[in-house]
Amino acid sequence: MATRPGPLTEWPWQRMGNFKYLVMAPVVVHGAYRVMNKGWGDIDLAYSLILPSLALRMIHNQIWISLSRYQTARSKHRIVDRDIEFEQVDRERGWDDQIVFNGLLFYVGYLAMPSVRRFPLWRTDGAVATALLHAGPVEFLYYWFHRALHHHFLYSRYHSHHHASIVTEPITSVIHPFGEHIVYFTLFAIPMLSTVYMGNGSALVFVLYIVYIDFMNNMGHCNFELVPKWMFQVFPPLKYLMYTPSFHSLHHTQFRTNYSLFMPFYDYIYSTMDKASDELYESSLKGTEETPDLVHLTHMTNLQSAYHLRVGFASIASKPSDNSEWYMWTLWPLAWLSMVVAWIYGSSAFVVERIKLKKMKMQTWVVPRYNFQYGLTWDRESINDLIEKAILDADVRGVKVLSLGLLNQAKQLNGNGELFRQKYPKLGVRIVDGSGLATGVVLKSIPSDAKQVFLHTGTSKIARAVAMALCGKGIQVIMNRKKEYDMLKSQMPENRASYLKCSSNDITKVKIWLVERIDDKEQRMAPKGTVFIPISQFPLKKVRKDCTYLSTPAMKIPDTMQNIHSCENWLPRRVMSAWHIAGILHVLEGWSVHECGDDMMDPEKAWSAAIRHGFVPLTKA
Repeated sequence: MATRPGPLTEWPWQRMGNFKYLVMAPVVVHGAYRVMNKGWGDIDLAYSLILPSLALRMIHNQIWISLSRYQTARSKHRIVDRDIEFEQVDRERGWDDQIVFNGLLFYVGYLAMPSVRRFPLWRTDGAVATALLHAGPVEFLYYWFHRALHHHFLYSRYHSHHHASIVTEPITSVIHPFGEHIVYFTLFAIPMLSTVYMGNGSALVFVLYIVYIDFMNNMGHCNFELVPKWMFQVFPPLKYLMYTPSFHSLHHTQFRTNYSLFMPFYDYIYSTMDKASDELYESSLKGTEETPDLVHLTHMTNLQSAYHLRVGFASIASKPSDNSEWYMWTLWPLAWLSMVVAWIYGSSAFVVERIKLKKMKMQTWVVPRYNFQYGLTWDRESINDLIEKAILDADVRGVKVLSLGLLNQAKQLNGNGELFRQKYPKLGVRIVDGSGLATGVVLKSIPSDAKQVFLHTGTSKIARAVAMALCGKGIQVIMNRKKEYDMLKSQMPENRASYLKCSSNDITKVKIWLVERIDDKEQRMAPKGTVFIPISQFPLKKVRKDCTYLSTPAMKIPDTMQNIHSCENWLPRRVMSAWHIAGILHVLEGWSVHECGDDMMDPEKAWSAAIRHGFVPLTKA
């Protein structure tokens, strides 16, 4: 929203949310009516392109969003090295409003101008006229309109909404108040309406002109330099006919320069070109190699998690993954396709996120595999190969710590990372499974006045550590699985083992349950008011409304942690899993030991370090 919103700021359908697409219903109904009465032959070329062209634009824009986020996370050609926060993502959530608006106007134009219905597929003279009209009237009028928008009166009421994004993403290009978009469409309509009235318009030229506008808009706001230098060397006048991402980024950081739409020659003519344009282009193209201090290695969970990655759908990634949108079911075919492609062609982990905490730099890498694949015995070797490749890559690059997230540290897979420590004893990068801090978070989640807890499973590394610590405090730990009870008791000193009890009857009286994987039937055995505390990385299915379910071990991150604008799986905004935080602490504290296999950092030491560095617990014991 602009600092002082003026008239026509809000979109007409703003309060409709995702149901705004219903405003396109007249196009669908009209088309269905024509087909039902006169058959498909009554649908002319121009009408048949209205809805597909809108879908094409959305796909085109989404490709740019994913490409930009991927490149700015990993590329040395990043232009503006500042952070993006959730506020910007929320503000730019309506990037498709202008596509819906354009679709409605195209439909109105189709109804108002009968000659459009006789459009051929292509006319070269119409394409030439469109190019000339864009370079002339459109670029000229846009330049002066843009300068007017930077007058304090219009800027405060309209254009400040767009410039609230200092670090741009491709979709930033279309984030304007409704009133501004009316003017922009009027400008872009000049070449299209002119060719209609001159009689040389064509359907494909219309579509390609809109694609050109979208392409240049997205490229100019992508925040990484991709225009190769050789293009300007081969054809020097091109610098006046096509801007670069670095050229337009200066407009967002300096505000009073580089006003041109796509063709910078008006900035040259009227002396508003930023003097740093060429220098920034050169430095961004050259770039600076960056080595992260920490790599957090995670993987995709369910099929929809591909959309929830930071490089997926921006608005979806900014919410916890269990907060699915109603329209997600329509994307299942694409989800299956992406899974198959990742399975066949996913030969290495890829970068999805870049985070900063003061001077510390972090990246999140994703193994292109899903939860169910980690359960396939015959696929474990290939998954370990992917993890091993990521570890060795991080080691070569000089990364200090690599933390294993989710199932990448599963005991059945690689022994909590021990496989790689044994295979490469001279690794420079420290492998961290985060079990120490995860144990500390679980222990701090248990009410301080607790006398008994039920431990649903005792086989995991964290379960054993939690049981040992609780028994050391004199808290009775009840189990109902004899085999696991015997194994755990054999590992405890006698003075602690006396607090460990095996009983199936007593669990119905205990109101603190420490659980890893628990089915619906077992949950219903818990007494009313039970607090379920997960000790694994995956959340519980909430079966009981009369019980409390705590989060998986996690903490709120410090305010100084930057560039956080996506949620970590099912966790709320600005909350990070204990396993991820553990890797950060290893770097900040300078701990030089591996935390994998049977080795674990002291939970109290890890917890104290987390608090000292500004991490905040989600619950108070």
